[in-house]
Amino acid sequence: MGNIRPTYIKRVAIELVKTYPDEFTGDFEHNKAKVSELSDVSSIMMRNRIAGYITRYRQRENV
Repeated sequence: MGNIRPTYIKRVAIELVKTYPDEFTGDFEHNKAKVSELSDVSSIMMRNRIAGYITRYRQRENV
């Protein structure tokens, strides 16, 4: 069973990946820095959850 994430985390993450397709990778630390740079997320917890979802999303794309 996977983690259940709120739709706003998924929506923001997928929107960022589609807007900046070459900026995100399968590395969480890199994605965390890019989410801070490219979005206006004020909460550290939200930034980490979005970056985590992007990381899993990019890893699934490459398989």
